[in-house]
Amino acid sequence: MRNTSKRDTVLQDLKVAEKCELLDFLINNQVRKSRNAIKSLLAHKQIKVNDKLITQYDFELAKGDRVSVMKFDQSRKEKRLQGLKIVFEDDDIIVVDKEAGFLSVSTDKEKIRTVYGMLNEYVKKKNKKARVFVLHRLDREASGLLIFARSAELQEMFQKNWNYIVKKYIYTAVVEGTPEHENGTVESWLTENKNYVMMSSFTDNGGLNSVTHYKVVKSLGRYSLLDFELETRRKNQLRVQMQAIGNPVVGDKKYGSSGNPIKRVGLHVREIVLKHPTTGEILEFKSTIPKVMQQLVSAPRIKKDEENQK
Repeated sequence: MRNTSKRDTVLQDLKVAEKCELLDFLINNQVRKSRNAIKSLLAHKQIKVNDKLITQYDFELAKGDRVSVMKFDQSRKEKRLQGLKIVFEDDDIIVVDKEAGFLSVSTDKEKIRTVYGMLNEYVKKKNKKARVFVLHRLDREASGLLIFARSAELQEMFQKNWNYIVKKYIYTAVVEGTPEHENGTVESWLTENKNYVMMSSFTDNGGLNSVTHYKVVKSLGRYSLLDFELETRRKNQLRVQMQAIGNPVVGDKKYGSSGNPIKRVGLHVREIVLKHPTTGEILEFKSTIPKVMQQLVSAPRIKKDEENQK
């Protein structure tokens, strides 16, 4: 049986009178004695806005919003394993943040040191009969958020109702060059050749219709940082479609990248918002974009001594 008493305990409920940022609102309402103590509430996932967990201090509040201060829940404390950290777990799901270099599930060559394998080891320490169930995958050299179910029934529920349960699923990638349009949609038909490489066609060739929406977040010309939302979920969809429009993902040799400056594929799942399959609670998870990816789209710093010489 689920134990929701801690997670659902509300310590304070406040109503927003005018538009403002979340941190300023919490400070002005003196929910804690110090600014640092208030920041700690955000860091420990104790603040909800309209029943949605929020950790951003600059989250924009609107008039009429309801802000709740929740009792600290130990299950939300990050737990770290090799190559990943658990950012949320309860009796139904586990959400992890995966580092690049780790497989989501096993292959013929690697059957143990995978995220799936490590999580199974983790849950079996508490209950020998426990196990986790795969809901989606991330390529070995990609990083970011992954969700696992803790029962076959919930796995099936996710598979049949993914778009209803998962409200937002944002990929971030560094690509070569700059796309022609700042905001765009790529629609093509994907097929897989005998070497298990996905091929993209902009005309219907009988393959799987695939749709990817993108937005350019930042560009330095040579490299650009993009956010993606996938309308369809096909194997390697984002990677092969970016190759098709001439902007392959950095480090993605399989799909057209000219180099690998960060020794990995520049692809990261940075945000997931989902409706909890049992409680209906809206959960929001964010993962920081890896520094090696950020550095590719950051202007070089000018040393202080060089600045003084000017």
